[in-house]
Amino acid sequence: MEKKPTPPTPPFRKLHGYAFDPSLSQGIDTAFINDMVYRISWEETEPGPCGEYLEVIDYDPTVGEFYEPIDLQEPYILAQDGLSPSESNPQFHQQMVYAVAMTTIKNFEKSLGRKVIWSFHQTRDVTKTSKNGRYINADDAEDKYGYVQALRIYPHAFRGANAYYSPLKKALLFGYFSAEPADVTLQMPNSLVFTCLSHDIIAHEITHAILDGVHNQFTEDSNPDTLAFHEAFADIVALFQHFTFSEVLKHQVAKTRGNLSAENLLGQLAQEFGTSIGQYGALRDALGEIDPVTQVWKPRQPNGNEYQTILTPHERGSILVSAVFEAFISIYERRSADLIRIATSGSGILPAGQLHPDLVNRLAEQATKSAKHILQMCIRALDYCPPLDISFGDYLRAIITADRDLIAADNRDYRLAFITAFRRRGIYPSGIKSLSEESLSYPEIHIVTPTGQENPFAWLREFFYKFKNEISYLKDRRKIFVTTRDYVVGNYDEKEGPIFDGIRKTLYEKMGNSLEFEKLTGLVFSQNSERVGVRRSTSYGGDGPSFFVHSMNLSSRVGPDGEKSNQIILTITQRAGVKVSPQGTVAPFVIDKSKPFDNPDGSFIMRGGATLVFDLDDFRLKYVISKPLLDVKKLEKGIYEIDAKRASALYRYQHQEGKGLDVYKAYFERSSLFPSFEPFSFLHNH
Repeated sequence: MEKKPTPPTPPFRKLHGYAFDPSLSQGIDTAFINDMVYRISWEETEPGPCGEYLEVIDYDPTVGEFYEPIDLQEPYILAQDGLSPSESNPQFHQQMVYAVAMTTIKNFEKSLGRKVIWSFHQTRDVTKTSKNGRYINADDAEDKYGYVQALRIYPHAFRGANAYYSPLKKALLFGYFSAEPADVTLQMPNSLVFTCLSHDIIAHEITHAILDGVHNQFTEDSNPDTLAFHEAFADIVALFQHFTFSEVLKHQVAKTRGNLSAENLLGQLAQEFGTSIGQYGALRDALGEIDPVTQVWKPRQPNGNEYQTILTPHERGSILVSAVFEAFISIYERRSADLIRIATSGSGILPAGQLHPDLVNRLAEQATKSAKHILQMCIRALDYCPPLDISFGDYLRAIITADRDLIAADNRDYRLAFITAFRRRGIYPSGIKSLSEESLSYPEIHIVTPTGQENPFAWLREFFYKFKNEISYLKDRRKIFVTTRDYVVGNYDEKEGPIFDGIRKTLYEKMGNSLEFEKLTGLVFSQNSERVGVRRSTSYGGDGPSFFVHSMNLSSRVGPDGEKSNQIILTITQRAGVKVSPQGTVAPFVIDKSKPFDNPDGSFIMRGGATLVFDLDDFRLKYVISKPLLDVKKLEKGIYEIDAKRASALYRYQHQEGKGLDVYKAYFERSSLFPSFEPFSFLHNH
């Protein structure tokens, strides 16, 4: 008897879930759109569910029990597209967090052009895993850097009105609590609210985890924008995923008669959570707010002063969210203007009554395209941000640069929409002469090599060519991680000796006397390191400055019209000891790593860093996005000094200023002394 061929692996797994949260299933107008089916990339899973990226562990410490894990491979569950939505079934809770988290992960991978890798553990004892500064083998490299295969998710982690990403545990922890609504007509008092059943909260928390894997120093509270950016970016991802839910989108387009700047569900985040903690609406709204006295929704209009006056992380983050949402509304209205003209015979005034279903479908199509492009722009920009001390102005420049780099012709004026929305809120990047695209975009690097001399970056061509050839064909995330770390720190065999040097040693050897590289990055690579408070490193038998290669990623992206981009994104960080006197003068001191830093009066650790973008299509260094340690203007004259202006600003914010931020600053200053602090638990505590 002929053997039947094995059926092909399905491309997707379908799982039921809430489009928003359980509260919308209790409304007559929204119940039918709230039960949706998520389509996620197929993978074989273990009970939990546990897969390549995620490991759901459902232990409830309140009752001291493990709940039975769901098996998504079980035939009856597969046949029904997973369990039906249920507030009382823990197994559905497990299914919900898995479905939303995997949806968010795939959105990031499409935009970044690479696999999502979680932030590595940094608490291992590594004294015995290195030899001459190189890691002995792949297994030790994994141990050294604490590779995290799967992010853990705890759907019922604690009793409380909170949910957060834990950088320490590499886990998402969701709480549950009893509702305390301000108005009993909005929600039943004392009803249980599970944060793990909210699409917005799940997407928000998994975004924190992904962002921590890309830029793990964005949790450092170095200026008023850093913590606010983390919160805003997580909100942006959660909100714009709403536009991928076709039935929800059509319903809201029909309800608002195509006016998505009016009150609608798409711009609201965590409706049930907001009413449960005593608000009169969603936890946050990108478009407006409900007056607590009149209980009437009103649109939020920027006055240009918000950015200068609002400092607390969530409220300040809302400024960035509203700017991005305004950019989306502008693009959507431009894309749908012709449809409105056709439907109204040129008057622009829609007739009374319900919109024709065909018009609703076409408007929803334009909204989806606009939202997807906006979300991809926001995610792609992460690779064009400085590796630390980010500001909203830096992020605007990153958005514009990343989009110009991939898409030459901005026929829909997406970039102009972003610039206008940021300007209306008084958000202006530093170091530019105008708000034109050309000025906002980071300048491309053009190195002029004197006749007869070698281009100082020519050595990178062969190095990155080898890295690209090896990494391009890897699908396994662990192999990608270990191979990348080999190329960062070098590969060493105990018997055979060095196999090849990593980028860190190569940078040290090739750039140790390159004033040009120091001017580009604002970091010190010469023997002048101690002069500016950077300690010397004895790695690789050298005596040069200490610096850290934070990440090296291959990104392969495809634009909307088929444009292709292949790049290496390299981030470097460095730190120096700096003392700021009461008179404002700045003096460096070298940190003694053998002694704990006790933060004497006026002294602090100043960090600098640079993101280097290498174009693999023509093998050249294309962009350097820097937060300098050095005063680059003085460096032009060969003078090595700390950037006093930036040092003073960092010190003032971290140790002197910050009205309204005292509670945040006290927490982060205290917690930085302990390895067990949970910044997002603190920020999300309601």
